[in-house]
Amino acid sequence: MDIELTAEHQAFEGTVRFYRHISRTCDAPMRFAVYLPPRTDAPLAALYFLAGLTCTEETFITKSGALPFAARYGLMLVAPDTSPRGTGIEGEDTDWDFGSGAGFYIDATREPWANHYRMYSYVVHELPELIAAHFPVDSTRRGIFGHSMGGHGALVCALKNPGLYRSVSAFAPIAAPTRCPWGKKAFSGYLGEDADWGAYDASDLVATANYGRPILIDQGLADPFLTEQLMPEVFEQACAAASQPLTLRRAPGYNHSYYFISTFIEDHIRHHAAALQS
Repeated sequence: MDIELTAEHQAFEGTVRFYRHISRTCDAPMRFAVYLPPRTDAPLAALYFLAGLTCTEETFITKSGALPFAARYGLMLVAPDTSPRGTGIEGEDTDWDFGSGAGFYIDATREPWANHYRMYSYVVHELPELIAAHFPVDSTRRGIFGHSMGGHGALVCALKNPGLYRSVSAFAPIAAPTRCPWGKKAFSGYLGEDADWGAYDASDLVATANYGRPILIDQGLADPFLTEQLMPEVFEQACAAASQPLTLRRAPGYNHSYYFISTFIEDHIRHHAAALQS
């Protein structure tokens, strides 16, 4: 479980660090970033952020504005890359919405992707094991959130593992991937047409997940992907049918960008801190 420190920066009296390691899950090098808040004697709660299409482990750390609030609330942030890279799979770098930078936080079962594109298991199992081995964390206090493709991933990880995640939230998530073009492309490529796509669709999972804890979602109403790709109303209806607590806030004028995320990031950090530090 060795990890290699590749960069380090002081920020808001804490430390941003970037790491590289060889993933046993993805059978490839993987990268992740952490923010360690100003040190206390108590073990830290860890809050995982899953980024969207084309992003890397740097995107959230540098663009979201989350660091001062993580420092204030004493949360460790963990941000993995969005896929394996450089695996040698033909076509891996051809499309911006499939392959590199587009792992979709699922475990591929279709060749040639199945050996490397296992981002669900990486996020839920291997990465937290690494964090627990190398950082002063309380593994029982784990939260997860994300943006777009990463919002989809955060919802799926929490709903499939209610005992692992005390808190979950999302910015403009792909809320019903089995129904939208991005999701159909990814699921058909990684899983195949005959697979159970609903196993990675939050709008399907919520019916039987029994997650129970409050979910927070922010969605900009000027988001160009809102109608065709994101479909928050589908998840909203599924939560209502399952009596799953959901706060879905619709923000007029906001789009899909990190300007939108940085506007509401403090609310999300506070949402997680309330659950993780109780």
